[in-house]
Amino acid sequence: MQRITDKQLDSLCEHLNRLTNNFLEPWANGRANVGNYHISHAYGGVCLMRHVNESGGATCPLGQGHGTKRELYNAMQAFIKGLEVSV
Repeated sequence: MQRITDKQLDSLCEHLNRLTNNFLEPWANGRANVGNYHISHAYGGVCLMRHVNESGGATCPLGQGHGTKRELYNAMQAFIKGLEVSV
């Protein structure tokens, strides 16, 4: 089984931001770009986060919290497929 890398997760995140017409960078001029999806690294795991206000408040749209890179990769693939089908 192939190891999932940060680069692969970042690439999926960039694709997700482009697909949803969101900013590619999480921050600009000291303010959070609302709607931006980005990867959080904490508690020994990773999580997809989305900024919900300019102060940096974020939510986990997948609802799974921090987990392994493989878990996040698979969840993001499914999330993106769902968005592509609905467009």
